[in-house]
Amino acid sequence: MSTRAERLAVAVAEQGLDALVITNMANLRWATGFTGTNGLAVVGPAMRLFFTDFRYLEQAEQQVPEFDRVRAGQNPLADVATRLSGRVGFEDQWLSVRSHTRLQDALDGSAELAPASGIVERLREVKEPHELEAMRAAARIADQVYEELAEREITGRTEKELAAALELRMRELGAEDRSFPAIVASGSNSALPHAVPRDVAVEPGTFMVVDMGCVVDGYCSDCTRTFATGPVSDEALEVYELVARAQLAGLDAVRPGAECRAVDSAARDLIAAARHGDHFGHGLGHGVGLEIHEGPRLAQSASGILRAGNTVTVEPGVYLPGTIGVRIEDLVVVTDTGCDRLSGFTKSLVGVN
Repeated sequence: MSTRAERLAVAVAEQGLDALVITNMANLRWATGFTGTNGLAVVGPAMRLFFTDFRYLEQAEQQVPEFDRVRAGQNPLADVATRLSGRVGFEDQWLSVRSHTRLQDALDGSAELAPASGIVERLREVKEPHELEAMRAAARIADQVYEELAEREITGRTEKELAAALELRMRELGAEDRSFPAIVASGSNSALPHAVPRDVAVEPGTFMVVDMGCVVDGYCSDCTRTFATGPVSDEALEVYELVARAQLAGLDAVRPGAECRAVDSAARDLIAAARHGDHFGHGLGHGVGLEIHEGPRLAQSASGILRAGNTVTVEPGVYLPGTIGVRIEDLVVVTDTGCDRLSGFTKSLVGVN
């Protein structure tokens, strides 16, 4: 099996480029294996160069054996420029205008720069077995924390306090980091899709949306569940059941060859038919991997199809302004015949007190 650098070199050549300068740190980690915080690489059919400063030279020697390693000076882009010729791609989505100007000036006409974002990202979308195992491990940690939350007394505890406790517990169970700041949002705060936990006690007799994930070996997990903090109204239960049905419809639509837009529609059409279309304003899901948000996307504005090995979230939601919100989210991997759910915690409505 070809290495990542070899596959990337082929992809670079297919874009009519002699080399690609990689500056995005997630792309750099995928392409080289480097886990430090400062570096860049140049990859092409005839070139494998990795640049970093003196702090990471020994680390790079261990982690980046497939590349020629170069100690970078005060202006690493100038060091890179001395090695470039021909038509060279750069990650225009990530490289700042200032850095692009520095690279362009250092080249002084010796090479042509061409925007080339997305080459590494497209390769990253299909996960390898060891990547999936890391994501499964991260999902299992989140599952255990959800299990413990379901047994925990929450009366009198604030949203902010609970969110911090969840993040700490994931670390105690072996996570190296959180995937993103955990969301704990009750009552009217749950009606905000990206709510910020408040320094107020969780509201009783309503819904509490919890959205969290963690990182294992660099790879993220992502899972959302909605809990009942006591008896809730029939209207609230209807909303929960609607979102649960839409989520299952979205999962059923995930398979290789499925259009990303069509998967979104499978869940969205159910919600719209129940006259809550205006209350589901975000996409159905997004890719997850080295970054918590990456390709492919499941949304009405998305293009392309799903491929086996993609890892995506399926997370419909209904948000009633000033009242309640419900979101149910699983992380899944696309298989040859459908999808495999990595998130294991129950999706039945669980009550907490």
